[in-house]
Amino acid sequence: MAYQRRYEKAKSEFDQKVLDIRRVARVVAGGKRFRFRATVTIGDRKGRVGVGVAKGQDVTQAVEKAVADAKKHLIRVSLEGGSIPHEVEAKYSAARVILKRARAGRGIIAGGAVRAVLELAGIGHVTAKVLGTTKNHLSNARATIEALKKLKATSSKLKADAISPVTTESPA
Repeated sequence: MAYQRRYEKAKSEFDQKVLDIRRVARVVAGGKRFRFRATVTIGDRKGRVGVGVAKGQDVTQAVEKAVADAKKHLIRVSLEGGSIPHEVEAKYSAARVILKRARAGRGIIAGGAVRAVLELAGIGHVTAKVLGTTKNHLSNARATIEALKKLKATSSKLKADAISPVTTESPA
């Protein structure tokens, strides 16, 4: 029993999802040196989410380093009733993402990397659209993170959008 406990992996507070694994090469005098690049998103499904990228000699090393990178780049997302407070659009590299609020019961209407980021952030009802021709999971995930950074809670948005009283003075 003690032997089994000692080697059990510690349960992380974050769920993780591997978005992309790529084999990359560096050309040296003797040929090509191959490594692996992993793109990982992590989240606690309660409003914290992050995306990380790292390279390693093998896939597991790359994934572990990418998870550590994602933990360094966590953001907090303001949620309202399982959805986002308002519509938001963001761009990262060639990827452009639009996130729209959806009513309860709709679920996440998105695909690929955008869906993974939204699920791990804990957003349950949202519609997303990726504009442009990029199929790069990293760019799409980072564009989604940029969009989530732009979100403001409704109360603070209303304060920012408040219009000052208009005075009716006649020009003299």
